Amino acid sequence: MNGIARTLGMKFALIACLVALSSASPGISFATELAKDSIYQLGDTFTDQNAKVFELKEGRGNVQIVSMFYSSCPYACPLILDSVLGLEHALSAQQRAQLSILMVSFDTKRDTPEALAALAAKRKLDMARWRLAGADALSVRKLAALLGVRYRQLENGEFNHSSQLILLDRQGRILARTEQMTPIPDPAFMQQVQVALESKH
Repeated sequence: MNGIARTLGMKFALIACLVALSSASPGISFATELAKDSIYQLGDTFTDQNAKVFELKEGRGNVQIVSMFYSSCPYACPLILDSVLGLEHALSAQQRAQLSILMVSFDTKRDTPEALAALAAKRKLDMARWRLAGADALSVRKLAALLGVRYRQLENGEFNHSSQLILLDRQGRILARTEQMTPIPDPAFMQQVQVALESKH
């Protein structure tokens, strides 16, 4: 946890810089009532598979798993989806009902709401709890920085990226992360998810 704490310190220093930037740029807004270390401080807008525009802070009150991906990825991203589905399968029905999943795409050009909706239908995702989303390039870059997700676009349009599942508490604070992408859940991460679901904070 010390490593996570140090990493979060750097990331939320970035939030402070972005907040300062927002005072000079009216197009960037932040929710000041949230916890200082909440990623929901980022006030940028995202668009989901139903073409609904939303802000991250709408996830407040729910335990949430967040990851970043792109729908045409042939290798790593299907494993990311399989990892979340495997984790869901290991939870009870009552626990699953309390867990939200947000997947944000790197691919700002190809991952339209229609493309994301097609992927959701293909993978038979529970759209009552899953949200696949895109945003403009700057918003995607800022979110990736806050989450500690690394990526870069290649000349052929594909992406090199890190693969992570990130657990947020009900206030949007990072509790844990895993880079183990497998349908059999990472036991330590799974335990953190269960603890978060039991907590009301």
